[in-house]
Amino acid sequence: MSLRILLVGNGGREHALAWKLAQSPLVEKIWVAPGNGGTAKGLKNVENVAIDSADFAGLVKFAGERDVNLVVPGPEQPLVDGIESVFRKVGIKVFGPSEAAARMEGSKTFSKDFMAKHNIPTAAYKNFTDFAEAKAYVASVDHNVVIKASGLAAGKGVLIPTTKQEAYDALKEIMEDRAFGAAGDEVVIEECLVGDELSILAFSDGYTVVDLPPAQDHKRIFDGDNGPNTGGMGTYAPAPVASSSLIEEIRTTIIKPTIDGMRKDGFPFVGMLFTGVMLTASGPKVLEYNVRFGDPETQSILPLLSKETDLAEIFLACCEHRLDAITIETTGQFGVTVVVAAGGYPGKYEKKSPITLDALDDDETFIFHAGTTITADGVLVSDGGRVIAASAVAPSLEEAVKKAYLGVDKIHMKDMQFRKDIAYRAFREKKQGEVFTYAKAGVSVDDGAELVERIKAKVKSTARSGADAELGGFGGVFDLKAAGFKDPLIVAATDGVGTKVKIAQLSGINNTVGIDLVAMNVNDLVVQGAEPLMFLDYFACSQLDLDVSAAFVGGVADGCILAGCALVGGETAEMPGIYHGDDYDAGGTAIGAVERGQTLPRTDEMAAGDVLLGLGSAGVHSNGFSLVRKIVEYAGLGYDQPAPWDTSKSTQESLLTPTRIYVKSLLPPIKKGLILGMAHITGGGLVENVPRMLPLHLSAKIDGSTWPVLPVFKWVGRTGSVPVEDINKTLNMGIGMVIAAKKESVDELVALLKENGEKVYTIGELAETVEGVERCVVSNTEDWY
Repeated sequence: MSLRILLVGNGGREHALAWKLAQSPLVEKIWVAPGNGGTAKGLKNVENVAIDSADFAGLVKFAGERDVNLVVPGPEQPLVDGIESVFRKVGIKVFGPSEAAARMEGSKTFSKDFMAKHNIPTAAYKNFTDFAEAKAYVASVDHNVVIKASGLAAGKGVLIPTTKQEAYDALKEIMEDRAFGAAGDEVVIEECLVGDELSILAFSDGYTVVDLPPAQDHKRIFDGDNGPNTGGMGTYAPAPVASSSLIEEIRTTIIKPTIDGMRKDGFPFVGMLFTGVMLTASGPKVLEYNVRFGDPETQSILPLLSKETDLAEIFLACCEHRLDAITIETTGQFGVTVVVAAGGYPGKYEKKSPITLDALDDDETFIFHAGTTITADGVLVSDGGRVIAASAVAPSLEEAVKKAYLGVDKIHMKDMQFRKDIAYRAFREKKQGEVFTYAKAGVSVDDGAELVERIKAKVKSTARSGADAELGGFGGVFDLKAAGFKDPLIVAATDGVGTKVKIAQLSGINNTVGIDLVAMNVNDLVVQGAEPLMFLDYFACSQLDLDVSAAFVGGVADGCILAGCALVGGETAEMPGIYHGDDYDAGGTAIGAVERGQTLPRTDEMAAGDVLLGLGSAGVHSNGFSLVRKIVEYAGLGYDQPAPWDTSKSTQESLLTPTRIYVKSLLPPIKKGLILGMAHITGGGLVENVPRMLPLHLSAKIDGSTWPVLPVFKWVGRTGSVPVEDINKTLNMGIGMVIAAKKESVDELVALLKENGEKVYTIGELAETVEGVERCVVSNTEDWY
């Protein structure tokens, strides 16, 4: 897809966004409205357009004339004013939240109430619209307070008084003197939190959330964090204070609950969520939310994205609710930004001061414009308080700081001011005698041991002749002679569950995917004629949640019981930094055996005219969930809502119906020699899996009208307008196993299968392969949906 982007805004953030977007091979053209001196020239396929960011009608008209297909609002005001819905109504995607979701920044009272509702850690607070009541509250508390104008105040509506009188004066300034206009109609009075501050920027598509390296900002105008607040005088990322375990805690307790809570409250968040976090003695707490890229955090973080990470592709994936399909990688370096401001900022300052820029020394130092413009005669001049910034990346923070200040030396402007201590917090003397443990690194050995104890009894229940199913050793042992084998061949299969685990994670239903894991492996074993004997699982997560992991392994044990195999071992891996939040993944290996000479398929015995039988599936099983999840999201269907194809269950309960395990039904007819071959219908559907059991000279002819297509497949096909030939290559369509048999064996075979509870359908036959014709043709699919 070729992208024609309208980027709204005129700050340093917008220059950095345009710079990174222009590197994307997907991007054909970028217009910046109104832009600045940096976006006016010097970037490939980037052009300014003289339309104010508040002129929605003008922006929509321009977008229509230029075939814009993606809008990226930079500042908060257009988002709070509803720019997303304006463009959505004319069919143009917007990387940014809806007006309802933008209230998280537009109203501090709204966001504080949201945090309270969803148990997201934040400072104690109260909201006030009456000056006298607010003053009385300040007088009544025995802690220092922070006073915030509830509405938007260009990043300056937060006052931090140090005495009661300063607090009263701050209330008067906001509520009576109207220093921030209507933004001060309501104020939030918070407990003043003490600690290091972090800025966490995270992409979200409403479901998936991916955070970027944590940054630290410098709000005060003067060195040593003195003087009045500004919009930000510099940043660095990643902040060394943010250990991997701390970031994982922030993901688990703040970021994911925020995204999940917004979706559950009816305003899912699409775009960039910026969370200001204070690292207090009692843990990380939210200071505030922003609903867009930070400035100047963006200038430090975007250069840390790898060259292979396409920002435009990320934006598009967020808009299309498929962020989980995108890989976002950083370079592992450090980024630093030093902001150069006009003399007098954040008070009164002059504009139109000429700016000259010397050539940079390397390609890892950047100049990002903010308050600049180009005059009619081509001169670059100042046009704001925070004028321009120098950013740099390097393998160490120390080197990145040095390079950023060398970048500042390339900027020349009358009365320019900048802080000379950016990143000073990172260089504070390290605590003497600090002890580091595995737990501090984000891994709990004790939790792992407790998990083993919790699941031992369940695992023990899978014991069978040949194996004891005991956990805690270094591996599993199986006695083939004790199981009755005389001259066996060992057969193995390994597989995972796929993206079905995402639904399990969202719903909190984690046991059924454990059954899926076993099913995907043992069904692959039995089609080779083998009896599953033992199973080993692998469960990987960011941080061990005992309830989740115990439920999952309990499901694995249930699957082993259904398959008649012993769960003899496994691995539970905590990998903070590799997995994030509640994410986990799983894999498994099944080991089985078959007597020599009894393996399947028996291709040398197959012939044209042999019968194909189909065994009914339980639903989607464990393949094709990337397609199913996309269609569920496209339909606006909540996983906790009733399933449209089966209103007796929720969508998540229905979709989490486990893969059917066919082992115990199939082993008796296998041992009787009634089966020639079998195909487990997983990814690739009927058309790709059935030929896998056939000799090259034979093909399969299947009649799609011979079994009832399950309602879930009909809904997926209709709702997503999925072509029949495509869905047939993706989902099982109601047939989980296909069996090839001789005509004379069919009656006995069907009777045996039905005795074991299977739904059996005669679905087709084998035929001689015809050159140029698919080796599995499914006809009569017109009524599938």
